[in-house]
Amino acid sequence: MSEQALKELGDVIAAKLGGDVLTVEVKLGELMVTVKRPAIIPVLTALRDDAACSFEQLTDITAVDYPERVERFEVVYQLLSYKHNRRMRVKVTTDEDTPVPSVVPVFNAANWFERETWDLFGIFFDNHPDLRRILTDYGFEGHPLRKDFPLTGYVEARYDEDQKRVVYEPVQLTQDFRSFDFLSPWEGMTNVMLPGDEKAALQDGSKKP
Repeated sequence: MSEQALKELGDVIAAKLGGDVLTVEVKLGELMVTVKRPAIIPVLTALRDDAACSFEQLTDITAVDYPERVERFEVVYQLLSYKHNRRMRVKVTTDEDTPVPSVVPVFNAANWFERETWDLFGIFFDNHPDLRRILTDYGFEGHPLRKDFPLTGYVEARYDEDQKRVVYEPVQLTQDFRSFDFLSPWEGMTNVMLPGDEKAALQDGSKKP
């Protein structure tokens, strides 16, 4: 969709949802609507059921941590409309102690998405049917995607082939220095001929290099 079409859609959504909408903006070709936290269930229900919107699928729920803010977390809902072939993003804010209403009654897919967000960020979802960790180990302490989560001092579990059992070891989340040689197309485009380039040149009719 063009930026103008996204702005028009944002105006339509703001008019339909009224005071539940805090901000509407278009950034980097994406429509983003921030709404009041208690209104997230009626907002997503309206976006799903209204014919002008028809966002039938929830593709993801995640969060962003801004520790300097009073409400440090933004919970982000990614929506997709098959009918209109467009996407949008809905956001609410919360802090470490205030729960966000679970949207499982609106989208069944929210079940595991909310569990993941709880596990990694520690955001509590009120009335979730089964809110427990989904990615970290049993007994894990803390929430590893928070900005203030320490890089050392925790343990991780792995299966030791020699001992034939699960062992626990200290976590060392260090960022190794990477030395790029630029021979991989994933690390940057260069003028260096890579293995196989000569075949592509022959297929498109150009001369053999």
